[in-house]
Amino acid sequence: MRTNQLSLDALWGLALSQEHVFSPSDVAHLPEAARRYLDHAIAPGTVIASAVRLKMHGEIKLKSWIPFTAEQVVCWDRGFIWSATAWMNRLPIVGSDRIIDSVGAMQWKLLGLFPVMTGTGDDITRSAAGRFHTELMLLPSALCLGDVTWSSPEASHLHASFMAQGEQAELDLTIDQAGRLKTAKLPRWGNPDGAEQRYVDFGAIVEEEGTFCGYTIPTRLRVGWYFGTERFEAEGEFFRATIDDAIYQ
Repeated sequence: MRTNQLSLDALWGLALSQEHVFSPSDVAHLPEAARRYLDHAIAPGTVIASAVRLKMHGEIKLKSWIPFTAEQVVCWDRGFIWSATAWMNRLPIVGSDRIIDSVGAMQWKLLGLFPVMTGTGDDITRSAAGRFHTELMLLPSALCLGDVTWSSPEASHLHASFMAQGEQAELDLTIDQAGRLKTAKLPRWGNPDGAEQRYVDFGAIVEEEGTFCGYTIPTRLRVGWYFGTERFEAEGEFFRATIDDAIYQ
């Protein structure tokens, strides 16, 4: 099946079930900040999931802020599909963003019929890979499944380096003393200003968290480009989401 034809249900069905359960001893060899984050994010005895299925709502900025509802599957082995409906001038725009097996695509249609935005190719794939890397904060068990190199320059900052979806991830996380995630940032391929494609600082501010199936994850997020600079709030922020539900397998 072609990447842009795989359904959200089909991706969820492809997720590999795991038998291993999380124990703090599994991460005892990691830097203290990484242990603190993972111990907070995954309850002892929780099955190490390879995928999460999310329901969410929020706003996305397309010149102005417009509301959306969405469902998403993030699968460590295969990629993600974000399927949403956004409302512009009371008309629905329906479609998806995705990366499956290192091939990215997006397709959006007015009323589900008339194409308004489509994209494939190397730039779309590379940008989608960066989004996938960032959204692993919603599937923290993936950071136990993959070959991740952790470092911690200070108690509130940690860095995860790993390969996924054909791209090297350099993910910076900030946490508090309890291990709660506060921000996530990485260089993501894109051209938010319409200039040439390049790596631009991209990230998320975590405003709330919640626990689902033994996983404590961000439940209210502000996301955008130029992360960590004054440009983030002025022109980079384009996505605000509230996670309503999450299930893991």
